[in-house]
Amino acid sequence: MKKGFKMNFFLLLILLPVSCNQIKEYQVYAIKFRDGFKIPAKEAVTGAGESDSVDVCNMFWLICGQNNKYILVDAGLIDSTGSGLNYVRPDSMLLKLNISPSEISDIILTHPHIDHIGGITLFPQATVWMQKDDYNYFTGPAWEENGYNTGFDKQDVKNIVSVNHQGRLKLIDGDSIEIMPGIMVFTGSKHTFENQYLLVNSNSGKNKILLASDAIWFYMNFEKLLPANVCIDTTAYVRAMKRMQGLVTNINLIIPGHDDIVFSKFPMVHDWIVRIKE
Repeated sequence: MKKGFKMNFFLLLILLPVSCNQIKEYQVYAIKFRDGFKIPAKEAVTGAGESDSVDVCNMFWLICGQNNKYILVDAGLIDSTGSGLNYVRPDSMLLKLNISPSEISDIILTHPHIDHIGGITLFPQATVWMQKDDYNYFTGPAWEENGYNTGFDKQDVKNIVSVNHQGRLKLIDGDSIEIMPGIMVFTGSKHTFENQYLLVNSNSGKNKILLASDAIWFYMNFEKLLPANVCIDTTAYVRAMKRMQGLVTNINLIIPGHDDIVFSKFPMVHDWIVRIKE
C-alpha cells in the first residue's frame, strides 16, 4: 500500500461518524465543552478537607444506539461571554465525531441548571425528556419569593417552555422508569427539585453505565459520601449515591458530572471526548 493511500485512509477513519448500526448495546461517550481546572474541594464538596482539591470541568454525554440513533444526556451551555480557548460549543464538539445537530434525536435533561440545559436550542429537532416535577418547579415556584433558583437562568425557562409548545417535550413522572429500551431514569438526589440520573444498558449483564450527572459532582463525593454544596437536601443526596452502588455491576462505570478525571480514566477517541467502557 502506498504511503499516501495509508494516510488518506487513516484520515477517513478519523472523519467517519461514531457508527451505531451493528451494536447490540448502547455506546456512551463523555464530551467536555469547558476544560478542567483545579479548585479547593471545599468550594464544591460539603465536608471536604482544607487541603483537598478537585479538577472541575463541564461535560455532557452522547449515547449511541442502534440504527445511528444519537441521544444526548444534557446539552451543555452556549457561552456568549468570550471565555477564551477553554470553551467549545457543544454542537461543535459533536462535529468532531462528524455528528450534526440535526442528527440528535433526543436530549435527556438531568436537571435545569444553565450548564446542562442552556444548549437545548442548538438541537432544534430533538425531543427533550425531563422530570415533570423538575419542570414544574423550574418554570414556576423557583422564581417566587422563597424559591430555590441557584444555577437557573430565566432564558432557559423561556426555551424549555418553547420546546413544550412545539410538542417536543416529554415529561417523566417518577422514579425507576425505563424511558427507552435499556435506559432507565432515577430520582431522589435533590440536587434540584427533582433532578434525575440515568442507567444505560440497564438490561445488560455487565455493561451497565450510570450517568450520575450532578447527582455526583466529583469522584470525591462518591468515595467519601459527601454531598455537593448545591443541593436542596444533603441527606437525600448522600442516600442517592449509596443507592447507585447497587444499580451497577462495576462502580467504575458510575460517572460524575464535573470531574475532569473522567477524561484521563477512559479511552480517548478525540480531544475532550472519551468512551465510557470497562
